[in-house]
Amino acid sequence: MMTDDFLVVAPTGRDADVTAQVLRSADIAAVADADGTALFAAIAGGTHAGAILTDDALSRLDQERLLAAIAAQAPWSDFPFILLSKRGEPRRGAREVEAVANVTLLERPLHPASLVSAARAALRARQRQRLAARHFEDREKARAELRDLADTLEAKVEARTRELAAANDRLTAEIAERERAEARLVQAQKMEAIGQLTGGIAHDFNNLLTAVIGSLDLLLRRTDDEKIRRLASMALQAGERGATLTAQLLSFSRRQHLSPVPVEPNQVVASMADLLARSIGAAVTVELDLADDVWRAMVDPTQLEVVLLNLAINARDAMPSGGVVRIATRNLAAVPDALTAELNPGAYVAIEVADTGAGMTPAVLARAFEPFFTTKGQGKGTGLGLAQVYGFARQSGGTVRIVSAENEGTVITLYLPRTTEVADPVAIERLAQATGSRQRILVVDDDNDVRGVAAQMIEEIGYQVVAAASGSEALTEFGRASFDLVLTDVVMPGMSGVDLARRIRAVAPAMPLLFASGYADVATFGDELAAETVLKKPYRIGEVAARIGDALSAESTQ
Repeated sequence: MMTDDFLVVAPTGRDADVTAQVLRSADIAAVADADGTALFAAIAGGTHAGAILTDDALSRLDQERLLAAIAAQAPWSDFPFILLSKRGEPRRGAREVEAVANVTLLERPLHPASLVSAARAALRARQRQRLAARHFEDREKARAELRDLADTLEAKVEARTRELAAANDRLTAEIAERERAEARLVQAQKMEAIGQLTGGIAHDFNNLLTAVIGSLDLLLRRTDDEKIRRLASMALQAGERGATLTAQLLSFSRRQHLSPVPVEPNQVVASMADLLARSIGAAVTVELDLADDVWRAMVDPTQLEVVLLNLAINARDAMPSGGVVRIATRNLAAVPDALTAELNPGAYVAIEVADTGAGMTPAVLARAFEPFFTTKGQGKGTGLGLAQVYGFARQSGGTVRIVSAENEGTVITLYLPRTTEVADPVAIERLAQATGSRQRILVVDDDNDVRGVAAQMIEEIGYQVVAAASGSEALTEFGRASFDLVLTDVVMPGMSGVDLARRIRAVAPAMPLLFASGYADVATFGDELAAETVLKKPYRIGEVAARIGDALSAESTQ
């Protein structure tokens, strides 16, 4: 323990007591050490402020031990000695100590002030030594810390470098994911814009086809000339191909009229196995990989069959030298992370159609769902197959994904929403050519050609017809006479067919209503447009007869 007291080594007489008393009178602590035992410990430990020795005490100490203790001091310590000697007497051992130690020599008799002054000087020197010792200790500690830092700096730099690399990788991944999300958004917006355009075109084209097909249908019923009938039949077939084309366009734009019911995907795929094998030829093998206990999906079964056949034919075309088409089904309890932007949370059924064909380049893959885009040769494809698949999947509440690479084949996966509902027996729609009984029917359509053809078809069947060009005109006619049924177009300027139906139902709740639509997204117009009340444009005279007959029969049984 560090102290500021002096050891007084004076073995004879009252020298020790007198010297200590002088120091204490000057507020300097002093402790007597008669035989010098404490002196060696003080030198070794650097504990005391110094020592005051008389020359006879110095002569009694073990000189070798004293010199060894002085030499073994800590680097910072220079233990102070104040040596009191009698004037004129030889100082035995003092010369050796003076040569190696911090010695202040005072001759006796001496004035007390001299002793006090020498003691204070020694005390100040000792305090500076201790301060230097603390600085030395701090410096050594800093050096040790610096050495430790130097030893660990490389490891810390490597660890920090790994952290920065990991952070950079995460940032790069986030940027890439953001770019992919932006690309998906741009693609979705592009497909939505194309869908709106194609839906509008299909709507207008359906009106044209209704007039063309209806007129040809009437012409075939009114002539026996074989040449005219042959030409009319060829024109009618072309018109029906045009109707199929518009149906594909409406499918892509998600505006076709679907009739979703609970469907067993495994049953649909299994029932199509023979049809698929015949359609794609002997060079291509069809393999089924149907998971057990696949859930029911809420889809239009007819459209699902069309889509699967379409995908199988596309797969065949990608394998001109033959290959394998594999159709697989599986359940998805949750939406995959990559599809969360397109699908609502819930369970889905996945139907995969994979081939071993040529695959797609990234450029082709990016445009695969666009209508009229095709890589097939002239006259070998319309470019509407995958567009129809895309529209069907999205309108059914699901989506579709393509995974493909050049020379590695293609996998197209349909994701369809799961349902827990149970399917009712499928009803077969009747398209009989009924004969009217002169009942009165109100026909409403803003297109003059369509209105005229529809009126002539219904008259041909045997009903009385009153035609109106708008909703307001139809209300006027409805107020003048009684009618047995109203057939109205859905999309009309001013008052839509649905608005007209609501006005009619307000005064005649039991009035049978049929809606003709080339727009097909009839669900957006209200609950009035149930599947059994919609007559899709373009229509044939047999369809018109069957729908009117069903509507009037249903009304008569109520």
